[in-house]
Amino acid sequence: MKRLTLRNYLGYAAGDLANNLAFSLQALFLLIYYTNVVGLQPAAIATMFLVVRAWDAFADLAAGRLVDITRSRWGKFRPYLLFASLPLLLSSVALFSVPNFSSVTAQYVYAYITYALLGFLYSLTNIPYGSLATAMTQDPVERSRLGIWRTVGPIIGTFILVLVIAPQITHYKTRPEQLQTFLTTVTIVFAVLGYALYLFCFASCKEQVFHESKPVTVKETLATIRQNRPLLILCVSNLVFLTGVFGLQAAQAYFAAYILGNSTLLIWMVLATSVSTFVAVPIVPRIVARIGKKNTFLIGALGLVLMGIWIFFVPAMLAIVVVTFFVFGLFQNLSMSLLFAFEADAVDYGEYKTGKRTEGATYAIYSFFRKVSQAVAGAVAGYALAFGGFNAKASEQPDSALAAIRGVVGLGPAVFGLLGALIFIAYPLTDARFREIVRELHARHGIRDQGEGVVVASADVTDPIKER
Repeated sequence: MKRLTLRNYLGYAAGDLANNLAFSLQALFLLIYYTNVVGLQPAAIATMFLVVRAWDAFADLAAGRLVDITRSRWGKFRPYLLFASLPLLLSSVALFSVPNFSSVTAQYVYAYITYALLGFLYSLTNIPYGSLATAMTQDPVERSRLGIWRTVGPIIGTFILVLVIAPQITHYKTRPEQLQTFLTTVTIVFAVLGYALYLFCFASCKEQVFHESKPVTVKETLATIRQNRPLLILCVSNLVFLTGVFGLQAAQAYFAAYILGNSTLLIWMVLATSVSTFVAVPIVPRIVARIGKKNTFLIGALGLVLMGIWIFFVPAMLAIVVVTFFVFGLFQNLSMSLLFAFEADAVDYGEYKTGKRTEGATYAIYSFFRKVSQAVAGAVAGYALAFGGFNAKASEQPDSALAAIRGVVGLGPAVFGLLGALIFIAYPLTDARFREIVRELHARHGIRDQGEGVVVASADVTDPIKER
């Protein structure tokens, strides 16, 4: 098997950069777009986030099943980068182009439909993209590097989005119709750029690990997942842990606009987090090599808890806020950059435990829990704003609304991060144990080198598998 090159890592990062031109756009700005531009109510939007994201999470399961039965000349995963990605990007244009209906009900209906459509198309693109890592390499360190490079893509994408959009929130504060025109235009540009990035990812990320096995049935898929203890612990931990992180993302624009007094300052907050990611890129694999992925994750989670508490009380001074978010970003990268490496390891564990390999379904289950955390986070942010008495049309927000914003941005990551870390302590799959599993799978399946180092596994997997 060929070792991964810089082109492979860059291509994989490009894929998630493209993903986040749609995903991060709605994660960062959809809530404030609905309240400040369209004029919808925070509590009603929070309910929509819960309803649509809950439905969308089940779409992940269908997409995962579709991936597992896919066979094409491009492999199992790469075809979706060609055919599902462009509709996803176009749905982002529709999401941020709510027509000026005379009926408020029509606006809510349009918001529900376009938000649900984007979520479904994101599943069809992101699940095969995420599963692609399992077919690129089985080396734990290379998978950790893929996880790190995957975080680079969304960080760059997020910074581009913030740099372009954040200043316009304050600039067009009293002219929402002009902000609407701007958002429609910029999402069209992002659609063109995003599809070019998907094509680069398609060309740069080859599937090297092939398993010549028959597609598993739905019953076999569910049995595999039930017996995959590392996956179940990872999913539940992430459901809690990511609720705080996604809640912060949803409320960051409010923090800049109403705590710091200018939405343009969001650029500096995101820049601080972006720089921390590039600092973490060469550091995290070294830490993983010394203490393992699990311990690295837990150290990062502890840092998020401490920094989240500090953010709740941080003075509204730009210099202090920038340093705070830089340190916060370092700890965040220690944890979040490893999440997809954990998921990839769980795929191999599932095959080791049951004899069935279900990359798409495993990633879909993991993505299902991430989607639920996004739904909860968006709802928490919306309900917190409503409970605090936030009013987008008011010239000045009450202290209760400002406290709600600080709570979502600071205490959210702290509380949910602590709970997620406590759950993750039970995660049983160490790096040493994973290497043993890979060696056993190689021996069991008769892995052989063909052509340019492509790994192929035999179709028959009938050995009884016992827990060690």
